[in-house]
Amino acid sequence: MSIDSWDDLRIALAVARAGTVSAAAEALGVHHATVIRRIDGLEGQLGVKLFQRHPRGYALTEPGQAMLKVAGDADERFAQLAAQIAGGGDRIEGELVVTSLPELADLVMPRLIRLMRQHPGLRINYATDTRLFRLDAGEAHVAIRAGSQPTEPDYVVRPMGTLRHPIYAAPEYLATHGEVTDIAGHPLALMGPQARNAPLMVWLRDRIDPAQVVLTASDETAREAAIRAGLAIGPLSPSRAEGLVEVMALPEWESRLWLVTHVDLNRSPKVQAAIAALRDP
Repeated sequence: MSIDSWDDLRIALAVARAGTVSAAAEALGVHHATVIRRIDGLEGQLGVKLFQRHPRGYALTEPGQAMLKVAGDADERFAQLAAQIAGGGDRIEGELVVTSLPELADLVMPRLIRLMRQHPGLRINYATDTRLFRLDAGEAHVAIRAGSQPTEPDYVVRPMGTLRHPIYAAPEYLATHGEVTDIAGHPLALMGPQARNAPLMVWLRDRIDPAQVVLTASDETAREAAIRAGLAIGPLSPSRAEGLVEVMALPEWESRLWLVTHVDLNRSPKVQAAIAALRDP
């Protein structure tokens, strides 16, 4: 089994990103019949169906998902190579807007600091907000999102790892109240309304009495202060938990993180450098 032409994969990648043949054809500047012919030919070469055809467009099959990852990684490497050949590294400068959730600063900032040291000409605007910034409107170059994989057709999405949400307690709290074996009955310091759909918050919703919540704070520093004071137990980023005791953690509390760029900006050297830095632990 082999692939005769990178162009076939490039066209399949465009369809996967756009979701429809017509949108992919417009983005590539070719006729939609050409796109259909190339997709059919590629599937014939591979002997598998990459897309499920339906009235609303083309949806990726499981083999198609594997193709998207491999082709997307290859496309990214080609873009980086083209930037290097063109001297793109010298143009990694100017404003770079990265949007993220407030509680991710401890994870994200060390990576952005490395990027700033590598490229002193960059001016980074690190915008944290609960709302989703519109990449298609130019509100940000790179967005870091948590939860389900973004599906906007003009967005290029890459995995960034997972975000853990363990529940911590101060040693003094445990000395007074004993081991935490059940969440019931313990005072809690929880995330604010912006995190209501986080896996941990959904899990807690039907398992606690609202009277247990003694502090609600979007600011993680505030929750940390209450937990360290022994007034409550609650979720914190592991990077903030030095000296505290992890008392509960379940795999279903983890959130997947995604790096999102708009297809029109994805190939720029500045965005490529940011993506590489943010994906590197």
